[in-house]
Amino acid sequence: MVSTYCLTPKTHLKVPTIVVFLLKKLSPFHFHHCKFYSHHSLPFPRTSSLHVKAIKDGSFQNLDVANHLLNVFVKSKNLNHACKLFDEMPHRDVRTWTILVSTFVHNMQNEGIKPNQFTLSSVLKCCSSLSELKIGKGVHGWILRNGFVFDVILENALFYFYVKCEDFGSAKWLFESMEDKNSVTWNIMIGAYLDTGNVDKAVDLFRRQGLKDVSVWNTIINGLMRNGFERIALKLLYEMVKDGTLFNEVTFSIALVLVSLLKDLELGKRIHGRVLLSGIHVDGFLRNSLIDMYCKCGEMKMALKVFEKMDTYFGRNETPLKKSFLGFEDAFKTFTSMVRKDIDIDVFSITSIVSACASFGVLELGRQVHGLVQKIGHKLDAYLGSSLIDMYAKCGNLDDAKRIFKQTNYMNVVLWTSMVYSYALHGRGREAVQLFEFSMSRGLLPNEVTFIGVLTACSHAGLVEEGCRYFRLMKEVYGIKPGVEHFTRMVDLYGRAGRFKEIKKFIDENGIHHLRAVWRSFLSSCRLHRDIEMAEWVSENLLRCQTLDARPYVLLSNIYAIKQRWEEVETVRRLMQSRGVKKHPCQSWIQIRNQVHAFIMDDRSHPQKNEICAYLYKLIGRLREIGYSSDAKLVMQDVEKKQGEGEMLLGFHSEKLATAYGIISTASQTPIRIMKNLRIYDDCHNFMKYTSQLLDKEIIVRDIHRFHHFKHGCCSCGDYW
Repeated sequence: MVSTYCLTPKTHLKVPTIVVFLLKKLSPFHFHHCKFYSHHSLPFPRTSSLHVKAIKDGSFQNLDVANHLLNVFVKSKNLNHACKLFDEMPHRDVRTWTILVSTFVHNMQNEGIKPNQFTLSSVLKCCSSLSELKIGKGVHGWILRNGFVFDVILENALFYFYVKCEDFGSAKWLFESMEDKNSVTWNIMIGAYLDTGNVDKAVDLFRRQGLKDVSVWNTIINGLMRNGFERIALKLLYEMVKDGTLFNEVTFSIALVLVSLLKDLELGKRIHGRVLLSGIHVDGFLRNSLIDMYCKCGEMKMALKVFEKMDTYFGRNETPLKKSFLGFEDAFKTFTSMVRKDIDIDVFSITSIVSACASFGVLELGRQVHGLVQKIGHKLDAYLGSSLIDMYAKCGNLDDAKRIFKQTNYMNVVLWTSMVYSYALHGRGREAVQLFEFSMSRGLLPNEVTFIGVLTACSHAGLVEEGCRYFRLMKEVYGIKPGVEHFTRMVDLYGRAGRFKEIKKFIDENGIHHLRAVWRSFLSSCRLHRDIEMAEWVSENLLRCQTLDARPYVLLSNIYAIKQRWEEVETVRRLMQSRGVKKHPCQSWIQIRNQVHAFIMDDRSHPQKNEICAYLYKLIGRLREIGYSSDAKLVMQDVEKKQGEGEMLLGFHSEKLATAYGIISTASQTPIRIMKNLRIYDDCHNFMKYTSQLLDKEIIVRDIHRFHHFKHGCCSCGDYW
């Protein structure tokens, strides 16, 4: 059974869980300094009468009165009524939360329960928001006295606390003494210098940083703009492009604000074009930045055009996948228009459209862009080469990815990492490991991303000992601090091998109980090995981290369905409904002759739907003759139909529809390439194997985790995914 969690007088949660729940509810913004008033403990009957009186005379609606009553209840050690009062309060402020949080913390300490790094980080964040320097320093002292081991999250929370409380002396000392600094650490310190107007120090610190992610670039460029250094900000924006760091939505918004300040219309148009080419979803904030830029540059007609176009776009009643494809289609039209008008196309524009082709798996368009690169004569440097390698690999063509890799002939970590990850994506773990070992023998220094690639390769190929060795190598030899992706890959590595005890030990040793990605990976392994008891324990830990993510619910319900425990399946479904959790629809798509055809389960909207369904029924009948049988268990719990319809519905899974359409639309020897937004279903995986055997046709499927190459009745994953 999956436990539900609510803050009521009858709650059965342990005190630390309640404390964390309350701390996470505290908003990081809009805190106001408040005074705390002490009260003598009152007998419970007296406090109850005060409560009744406040309700009768209407004064309970006053926040100060309600907070006073709450404080009286906790001072009287009547937590049940305090919790009930808290739930009934029409309004709450920071004092409300702090009264209840401090009470639970006090009780936690009285029970001899020690907080962990996550709890302490949350407490420090509260101190930061309230600018409570004295209390925060007391927490810091308590941490040191009790010998707590600092991880990077707790160190960053402490560091951020000192910065927010404007104790820059302590902040600088802590920054210089920190052995493990991640991008968050650098961001906090650079932001602190910028907030105090010390631009020179901020830029110097930015230059000192090694590997810079997009958030650090955003911080320094935005900070320079706020301090009136627009030209330096523009120079760094160009450096960011040259460095090869891809823009995100925030970068584009910052760049457009910078254009508005400089009133550089031509630059604004170029950035607008790159927004379209990148395939990034244009949200309200980015739309407003575009409109504001055109207005301030005197282009009112263009501003109105953006406004009207975006209004039309946001009004479309389309699925998320179709909206994404519409954005990609707009990007490709813009790119094509640039080519036809002989507009100079730089490497950034090329890599943006290549990356978009990779994301959607549209191989033919990617090939056309590659042909254009050769025609224009752009040098195939490390960054453009790595983009093309990534594109071919993610479109299911590993041979062309290898060919590009050999053509570049650069000893560049970005390029080699792309190839290592490409091998990993296609389940070629041995080749990935060999390439990684060869790169190290040539003196190439791997970075964080390189190790994500090689750990992924080890996980998908079942190379447990090799993966453990590389994880140690990353920390001990190259001094790279593991991140969420590294931890997740290690849990996946152990989990696929069924080594659950080692996962528990790994999570405890690394203090990563708060990482939901780790628990999701663990739960996925429970599903693979059909371990219900372990799955229930893991799901409880996962749902504490994030209750609105549909994946843990779906994974757990699938495990129950495999064991045909339908009551538990229904319990999980009701829990999802009560919490407002919605499952993302499964979608698959295939490109046929420069046109992308998308399918969802039981989809009857395709113009050739009758032909597709007729062929699919016929194909399934032929597959049964050679041993294929539908597994209706997972569908039974996923649709509200009668049980007799379960097997029929399996025939309409999106990847089966895409496969059927691919078969009737291509020559017999042409491979079929299908992209999917979720993990491939067990039954569909089995269906693909039998289809490849029956028709002697190669079928390539990319799901959310990896590629599956089906040929002669076998899959490249070896049924290990």
